[in-house]
Formats: sequence, structure tokens, C-alpha cells
Amino acid sequence: MPSRPDADDPRLGDVSEGRILQAILTRTAPAAHTLIGPGDDAAVIATPSGSVVATTDTLVHGPDFRLAWSSGYDLGWKAAAVNLADVAAMGARPTALLVALAVPRDLRLSFVERLADGFRDACDALAPGCAVVGGDLTVSDVLTIAVTALGDLEGRAPVTRSGARPGDVVAVAGELGHAARGLAVLFGRFRDGDVPVPVDVAQLAAGESAAVAAQLRPSPPIGLGTVAATVGATAMMDISDGLALDARRMAAASGVTIALDRAALGTDPERAIAGGEDHALLATFPEGLLPPGFRVIGRVIPSGDDDLLCDGLPVDLSGWDPYRDWDSVSG
Repeated sequence: MPSRPDADDPRLGDVSEGRILQAILTRTAPAAHTLIGPGDDAAVIATPSGSVVATTDTLVHGPDFRLAWSSGYDLGWKAAAVNLADVAAMGARPTALLVALAVPRDLRLSFVERLADGFRDACDALAPGCAVVGGDLTVSDVLTIAVTALGDLEGRAPVTRSGARPGDVVAVAGELGHAARGLAVLFGRFRDGDVPVPVDVAQLAAGESAAVAAQLRPSPPIGLGTVAATVGATAMMDISDGLALDARRMAAASGVTIALDRAALGTDPERAIAGGEDHALLATFPEGLLPPGFRVIGRVIPSGDDDLLCDGLPVDLSGWDPYRDWDSVSG
């Protein structure tokens, strides 16, 4: 998209907070459950079931994204998607997003507009009826996007990580390893240092392009969270930090061992196990209750010496941990 002249696309430091908020809010749509939207000190959201699922996630330039790789639209989409996935993983239907932005003064207004477009389009595509209903805006040298997502359980009990039982099947909805492959392509082919080398999709093969898209603009199966809850999922969570790390968390919370089947993990089992940011839904179901959209990748067995096995062997600790060395987890 060509850059607009500076007069039409001012730096954020040259306009007022009200002008920036106007640019964002004119691009949002009312959420289906909004009683009072942007404009007051707080939004008011209806909770038909009487219960609210709430989650928050923060994306920071550097450890979480690179501006040489991600457009404003990409960041808005991704920030929405990762939060919607957490709501879906509880078996809830997403109802609203609150977005807090800390933005550098030199960033252009068009970037923030495209960010808002990404939020809007991600909600429309992944969780119809959900929308941005408010937030906060401040200045910072480091671009930071903090999102709080709300969801409605619609009268159901939440599906937690701690309900997996021996005899359950372990299943996943969504892709495994694609976002990790995309991250490897970005680190291997493009740079954002003193001389940035931005993403040029024309240089990518079809498989690489799809993997990069999975990393920059994920599309988790949000609607399948409520499907799994309705069918009777015993445990569920979003795979954000990698199957190995997140399945181990589920096993520990449930007091069981999860036994994966390598043959069910696709053509690149190692990346499927270690890679993060796919935001697939990992769930356990009683035998015979697997809903459409989920595929079996293992079974729950009684707790043993290891929380997680693959083809009967212990799985190395791997996945994304922000307090570990980046290169050791980026693949």
C-alpha cells in the first residue's frame, strides 16, 4: 500500500489523542452484547449467562513481533486472534475486546488505522458479534498492544485444563507447527536490524507463504471452542507456547500423563511438538464423543514418571518461554 503524504498521514506526535481515538473508533463496530460502547469511562457488556470469561495478552515490539515483518493490519489481526483463542479454550463465546495501545510518537496515523482494521476484520471472521468496545492510549518508545478479551459461557460450565481423565482421547483443532515454520522463514530470510529487510512474499514458495501467514496472521478455530464444550470436552486449552509445553501443562493440572502418537502429528512431528503460536485448541474427550473439526493425536493415561510421552518415550522440554533465550525456542 503506497504511503500517503505526511499532511494526510501525520506522525502520532503531531496530532491529539482525540484524533487518534477517532481514527480507531470509526473503524470499529458495535459488539453484539454491548450496552454502552466507547465514549464513557468504561463499556457495559451484557452477560446473559451471568458468568464472564476474561483474559489478557500483551504484544511487545521485539520479543513478540517485528515491525519489519508485520503491518499494522497484521498486528491488529494477531492481537485479536490470540486473545479470542484463549476465550474459546474455556468453552466460551467471545463478546468484546478492550485494547490498550502504547505507541511511539513517530508512528504514522495510517498504521493505527490499519491496526484497527485488523482488529475489526479478525473479529468479524473468527468471532462474529465480538468487537473492540474500549481501551486506552498512551505514548511509549516501544510499541505495545495489550488486549483484554471477554466471553460468555452461555450457561455452560467452563472447560479448564484440569479435567482430563485416563481413558480420554487427546485431540486438536487447528494446525500444528505452521507458525513455527513461518517464524523460521522470517528469521532465516528477512532481517529488521540496522538495515531492515522486510518480508517480500514474492520470494516465498507457496508453503512458505502459508507458514508466514500462520505466524503473522493466525486463524485459530474459535467457533470450535463452544462446540467442544457442548459435546462434553473434559479439558481444553489454547496451544500458544507449543504442544510439548502446553500439553505438559494440561497433564500436570489434571494429574495425568498425556501420550501422543507421532504418526498423528503430520509430516513434521518435531516442529508440531516444539513449535508455538499456532493457537490450535487442545482438548480431551471421553471415548466416542469427538466432535467434527477435532482430530485425535493421543490418549490420556494414568500419571506416571513423565507428564508427556510421544510413542511411549518422554518428550524434551521445548516451546516458547519469554524468560528463556529466544534462539533456543524459535526453531
